[in-house]
This record gives sequence, structure tokens and C-alpha cells, in this order.
Amino acid sequence: MTPDTESQAPATPVCDAMRERGAWNPLWDPFAQLDAAWTEKFMALAVVPQAVLDPKTIEFISIAVNAACTHMYAPGVRRHMRRALDLGATPEEIVAVLQGVVTLGIHSMSLGAPILLEELERRGQRP
Repeated sequence: MTPDTESQAPATPVCDAMRERGAWNPLWDPFAQLDAAWTEKFMALAVVPQAVLDPKTIEFISIAVNAACTHMYAPGVRRHMRRALDLGATPEEIVAVLQGVVTLGIHSMSLGAPILLEELERRGQRP
């Protein structure tokens, strides 16, 4: 790289398009500032399903990801619910997505319940 090309910011057409259509999360700005090329590659990979799946399905997946117990990002849930409704989704479809996602939380019980039973048994207590 020459000094001239080092100082030039890399092209980020995917990130730019996401910003233009309101799909950019401002929490991603630090990634883009620290490594715009990496962020562009990551976002390009993340949007691949959009070339295959219909827009409403993409919104359902986005609702699920944002509502999952591992993410719980309310602004994303709201944005994708609005978009899904705009695309003709029914409230029942969105509720079904949320009902499917809630099963992710069962792992807390799968992990914690046996440990609690073991600890109660160790103490000679019954559940």
C-alpha cells in the first residue's frame, strides 16, 4: 500500500445501503470506525439471505433474532415488527415468531433445574 491508499477509507457499499434504507444500527458505528473493511465484509455476509428469502420472512427472522433471550434488543424488535406489518404480516404470525423464540429460554431451566435438584439432594432436602 502506498501512503495515499492507506489514508483512503475503503468502499462500503453494503453498509452505506443499510444506512440509506434505515437498516443500520447506530451501535455498529464503532465497528465501522475501527475497521470499516471488516464491518463491510461482515454485513455483506449477513445480508446474503436477503437475496433468497422473501422480505416478510427476513423480517420474521430479524424479529426472532432481536427478541431472543441472548439479544433482547427492543429497538430492533420494534423496527422489524413495523416492517413486517408493512409487508402484510398478521399479528398472529408475529406472535408465532415470538412463541418460537421463547423456547430459547428453556435452556436456563435445562441447565439450572438439574443443578438445583443435585444441590437439594446434597443437603438432604426434597424439592
